[in-house]
Amino acid sequence: MSVFLLHLETSTPICSVALSKNGQPLGHLDKIGDGFIHGESLTLMIDALLAEQKVTLSMLQAISYSAGPGSYTGLRIGLSTAKGLCFALQIPLIAIPTHQSLLQIGLEILGPQNANIVTMLDARRMEVYFEAFDQNGASKTPLCCQIIEAHTLDPYKPCVVIGDANEKVAALIQDSQIQYLNTPLSAKYQSKIAFDFYQEEKFEDTAYCSPIYLKGANGVLL
Repeated sequence: MSVFLLHLETSTPICSVALSKNGQPLGHLDKIGDGFIHGESLTLMIDALLAEQKVTLSMLQAISYSAGPGSYTGLRIGLSTAKGLCFALQIPLIAIPTHQSLLQIGLEILGPQNANIVTMLDARRMEVYFEAFDQNGASKTPLCCQIIEAHTLDPYKPCVVIGDANEKVAALIQDSQIQYLNTPLSAKYQSKIAFDFYQEEKFEDTAYCSPIYLKGANGVLL
């Protein structure tokens, strides 16, 4: 049986939806505006993508969403949309930590390489949401929020840095053993992870699950 999964990515200013079949991306739509456009765009993009791929809502087996950390507002919009669809369709909800999607970018684009992968999302000022992985994708440093300093990346060199904090980090840290990969985050990078979670029945409690915030709407660490 074919397993169709819908994927939602709303943790950054990019609003993105993707559709996969048996873990392979079928199509995706990405949109970015001057501000956060998720509230006005997300459901329209879902409808457009399903129509484009000739897949109906009733054909979906589960929905995955970017669980964070990231934009407080974006995460809430993505999760509420995913919850509403899962309740209506009576299908499972799958949470994908945003840094797992960033890691997947590195694993897919770079392939086998002898460098650690560091994922960073902008958390305002000189703070970032930070996680480090080895070349095989195993976590070396647990997800945290930290202030970037000149020597922050020294323990992980050589490394590839992925995420929307790259610009401000690169302005502070330049090193021949550090590569910045500026591939935009997209829901399509949830495809393989979500399919693995689906097969493992790693589902969320649709009524009670919440995003990974790390920081509240006021910027204070939780």
